[in-house]
Amino acid sequence: MTDSFPAVEPVEITQSTEATESNEATESNEATGTGTGTGIRHRASFNSLAVAEVRRLTADAIEVSFEVPENLVGEYDYLPGQYVALRTTIDGQDVRRSYSICAGPRPGEIRIAIKRDLGGVFSNWANESLKRGDVLQVMSPQGAFISHHAMTGLNHPEQLQSEIARTPGASFVAFAAGSGITPIVAIASTALAASPSTRFDLVYANKAAMDVMFLEDLADLKDRYPARFAVHHVLSREQRISPLMTGRIDAEKLEMILDTVLATDDVDEWFLCGPFELVQLCRDTLTARGVPAEKVRYELFSAGDPQKPAGNIGRPVLVDESAGNVEITFRLDGLKGTVASPVHARESILNAALRVRPDMPFACAGGVCGTCRAKLVSGTVEMAENYALEPDEIEKGFVLTCQSHPTSDSVTVDYDAG
Repeated sequence: MTDSFPAVEPVEITQSTEATESNEATESNEATGTGTGTGIRHRASFNSLAVAEVRRLTADAIEVSFEVPENLVGEYDYLPGQYVALRTTIDGQDVRRSYSICAGPRPGEIRIAIKRDLGGVFSNWANESLKRGDVLQVMSPQGAFISHHAMTGLNHPEQLQSEIARTPGASFVAFAAGSGITPIVAIASTALAASPSTRFDLVYANKAAMDVMFLEDLADLKDRYPARFAVHHVLSREQRISPLMTGRIDAEKLEMILDTVLATDDVDEWFLCGPFELVQLCRDTLTARGVPAEKVRYELFSAGDPQKPAGNIGRPVLVDESAGNVEITFRLDGLKGTVASPVHARESILNAALRVRPDMPFACAGGVCGTCRAKLVSGTVEMAENYALEPDEIEKGFVLTCQSHPTSDSVTVDYDAG
């Protein structure tokens, strides 16, 4: 995940759920660490972590390694494909951004990649100024862009071995563009190491060869697993020997890649990560080819409107007690808070809550990362966008508070709910 904001048409999703107040855990797939559901879900909380290393990947991208102290190792347990939110102060402003973890789980370490984006406050600052020894606030890992297959024995080795025995010869295919490679390289390296019979095909799109992130890492994977790992570089602004690998990936080129380059009949799982247009094209094409939705995992860079920055402290709203207001009640870290929100302002639950509780959990504020997830306990809301919640989470009453606008006189949400 990055702090880029590609312009996309907003997706309207209305969620009007009356949910009973409950903190019970969701179905057994969650929080087991096996990679078979929504994955490891920690309570979103920040801790101060020191930068152990900054490695230059390209002229516009860096890899950042954080040192995780022994007493926090449990909080930074994660599955390949998840992300962390970073928080720091830049020019006096509190700034938060989410970035995908780019390596398989290793106790005592978290590694992410940050690509410079035009106008990106955090990404430009990090690429220019971040150095070893700097201390940032790093949120516990979040996200559901993970495999349905167990891939790592970091905390559950017996589950990994049983999964390998159950699904021998698993086949994975990934499409990535630009910094969308970040979670993919973690997933690919972990999957290939987990089983001697796993195969992984990667189609990686960039503008030019100089823009390819993790070039050496991908080459190392190819050298280590020559018969099981294949990477197909597609460059939109640079001529390659194969015309198929030159130019943007449009519908025609995608169909040709699927027909002539990839063995698609026995793919166990698909991973899509990049800008909205490419991810949606791949999803639509795979659906038309009869690929079951449960076999397709996807993540977007971001989906916010660049003309409407959400900011990091909420947009200003003037509350008139004599006018029509919605009462928003929330629970966070066991504490209850209440705030009035003017009906005419149509502000999100998160925006309102930030006025009385600056430490509300959020990162992208664009409906992508899922950090602001909470359970709707009472009332009704309209969720403008959702690129983070799984269908089963919505059914259970969870919403993205950065995208949820109250449609009833009062609304109650619980950030502490499982």
